[in-house]
Amino acid sequence: MDNLSSMSDVLGSAEHPLRVAIVGAGPAGFYAAGQLLSSSDPVVRVDMYDRLMTPWGLVRFGVAPDHPKIKSVTRVFERTARMPGFSFHGNVEVGSDVSHAELASAYHAVLYAVGTAGDRRLGIPGEDLPGSESATDFVAWYNGHPDYADLDFDLSGRRAVVIGNGNVALDVARMLALSAHELGQTDTADHAIERLRSSQIEEIIVLGRRGPVQAAFTNPELRELADLELADVIVDPEDLELDPASAAALESAEQTVQRNLETLRTYAAKAPQGKPRRIALRFLRAPVAIEGEQRVEAIVTERTALELAPDGSLKAMPTGINERIEASLVLRAVGYVGVPLPGIPFDERRGTLLNDGGRVLDASSRQPLPGLYAAGWIKRGPSGVIGTNKKCAQETTSRLLEDFHAGRLPETAQQPEALIEQLRARGLHIIDYAGWEAIDAHERALGEPAGRPRVKLVRREDQLLQARVRV
Repeated sequence: MDNLSSMSDVLGSAEHPLRVAIVGAGPAGFYAAGQLLSSSDPVVRVDMYDRLMTPWGLVRFGVAPDHPKIKSVTRVFERTARMPGFSFHGNVEVGSDVSHAELASAYHAVLYAVGTAGDRRLGIPGEDLPGSESATDFVAWYNGHPDYADLDFDLSGRRAVVIGNGNVALDVARMLALSAHELGQTDTADHAIERLRSSQIEEIIVLGRRGPVQAAFTNPELRELADLELADVIVDPEDLELDPASAAALESAEQTVQRNLETLRTYAAKAPQGKPRRIALRFLRAPVAIEGEQRVEAIVTERTALELAPDGSLKAMPTGINERIEASLVLRAVGYVGVPLPGIPFDERRGTLLNDGGRVLDASSRQPLPGLYAAGWIKRGPSGVIGTNKKCAQETTSRLLEDFHAGRLPETAQQPEALIEQLRARGLHIIDYAGWEAIDAHERALGEPAGRPRVKLVRREDQLLQARVRV
């Protein structure tokens, strides 16, 4: 092929479309795919790769099972998957089954939308004791992620502590408090339903190192705790007494923050109803150590006080006042972090691919690498809600198309179809979108008799069987 800049009248036509590989089948990947496929100048074809056989990413494996309305966004992605020029290649791990160099040889552009698979650590003594777990792992376990289906969480104790003040912390606290009836209406993985139904946990304490004004909950997540069948919500009124800086911040805060404080004050004023479980929301407590001989027995926390930093932010400062809380399970929900990808420049400080507005940069020159892009959390870090990925993807795809029109995209050495055949020749069982639809139909059929949205297949061999028996 001649240089792209001299072929602009050919490349991007229906006969010679711009070929883009998107790595990652979550919201960011699908929003980017939809935007690219909507282009008429150039005409674009998108091949989406994912290491799993099932698409949707965190919508399937991160959204709480008792939040089916949030999962309805997949209808938008389903429409994208049916657009002309879209192909899904599941069960292909980039970096293992196929290298980035191989993808780059077959596509004019490669866009990574792989999310942030790692979790942040606390960095305190005892963090690695059995019973001290990542909320990321716990969420993936109860959502039926194949990589986490064999994990085991000890729910035989009376108290669990969740560290974090965001929606993930509330999700895992709520999942620990759901009744058998509430669980039975969800698509929670069967192995998790069995364990959660036999749970002996009576109290779940949610700890935040800063105050209620700084908590990152969304109001619907906070309010729905009041509807739990088996759990009272406990808030100490003293935790809601604001320091002057927080009171000032509240005056100009978004409505979400103000409504959160109103909700917390409602919980603090309400007498417990005597339900068998309780969720206690505590603020201004920082974990300093996890104790135990063979496994978690307690967590030590330190009371904090907020101080105004030179940059205007409020920092949680230690006070020297400690509290020991007996617990058998500690779940850390303090954030996600990106994982480096083989051969792709990575920003260790931010935990993302090294990029500028979605263009991945060379680590030395800090100049864009032709044909290499990022979208979603691996681009900007773990922030925002599902819909935030739409605007994020739009920025990236706009720059990709801008680079096409400017003749900055590289040539390809082979056609994508040739690469796919090479992967199949290596013995890979590549699952196309019809294969996923067969898995989807089977899961829905399993769930229908019990009134559940679906019963998830959590074993790769079971998913592969359903995907390959399709007509």
